[in-house]
Amino acid sequence: MFPRRLAGAAAALAARAVPRGGGLLALLANQCSFVTGLRVRRAQQIAQLYGRLYSDSARCVLLGRLWRRLRARAGHASAVMAALSGVFVWDEERIQEEELQRSIDEMKQLEEMSAVFQSPRVECHPPEPKSQTGGNEDSGSKEQPWEMVMDKKHFKLWRRPITGTHLYQYRVFGTYTDVTPRQFFNVQLDTEYRKKWDALVIKLEVIERDVISGSEVLHWVTHFPYPMYSRDYVYVRRYSVDQENNVMVLVSRAVEHPSVPESPEFVRVRSYESQMVIRPHKSFDENGFDYLLTYSDNPQTVFPRYCVSWMVSSGMPDFLEKLHMATLKAKNMEIKVKDYISSKPVEMGSEAKATTPSSERKNEGSCGPARIEYA
Repeated sequence: MFPRRLAGAAAALAARAVPRGGGLLALLANQCSFVTGLRVRRAQQIAQLYGRLYSDSARCVLLGRLWRRLRARAGHASAVMAALSGVFVWDEERIQEEELQRSIDEMKQLEEMSAVFQSPRVECHPPEPKSQTGGNEDSGSKEQPWEMVMDKKHFKLWRRPITGTHLYQYRVFGTYTDVTPRQFFNVQLDTEYRKKWDALVIKLEVIERDVISGSEVLHWVTHFPYPMYSRDYVYVRRYSVDQENNVMVLVSRAVEHPSVPESPEFVRVRSYESQMVIRPHKSFDENGFDYLLTYSDNPQTVFPRYCVSWMVSSGMPDFLEKLHMATLKAKNMEIKVKDYISSKPVEMGSEAKATTPSSERKNEGSCGPARIEYA
């Protein structure tokens, strides 16, 4: 009899404990909700305060500093927080002066080999640029020699294997005599005009611009030959126009940007580099110039190496000819193109009527009259 009473009492106590436990959980949930709401409201107040005190550029700088601090800390949580901050760190990704100067130096080295232009039947290799491995030629990353692929009067194409990969780097030297360097350079930079003359472009737009160097981040989506998927590129570009040394340079390379995540509709190309150097025969506004284009990318294809090499070797001359024809149309006033490089009002002569001054770039950075640097 006594054990039965004891069991009944225990059951009654257990039944009373259930609602008490539920009540404690409810109180805990309410407390957490209150604290979370308080934190959210405080964060909103702080954001409003900083919004009143700082401009958009200043807030980007603050977020960039926070991102760098988080990235300096070890651990997966800091990396996640840095990614969630959604800030592009220009201090790490902008194209530096050294990259621009390296491309100009390679053009100078190639110009010194006059035999390349005077003897079209003789296969001459352009001088190799200085190794980026600090001069350690005994290492396995030594650059390979150039191999001539195409040799025409005003167009020469070389390639060389990229060490450690199945890919090639390509180099083109060419000459045009019927358009000016300014027109050719502007057509290459004008994203809106390219959407009209390049039928392969699906999307091409500027994502973000660096106020310090004038570098720009662009998102470019382009068709690839059937049956391959379209490719998209996220890259940073910067150009420099040196009037004293009579040279123009445009450098581009792939980057990651938080506002352009990878899309399942396209194949993201994460390895891409391009350097274009233009040397006028006389001046920026007179017909005639030489150009040097160095290019490499990894299109993420499953085709053999020789197939990819053939596509690039045949596609590069086609692209350059399209660019040339688009420049001729701009010259003939069939379409207007922005003038990205003018440091003074454009003289509306017979060669320059196709360009219009770009007011949106006049106040981006302070540059002297002899050297203008934008993206």
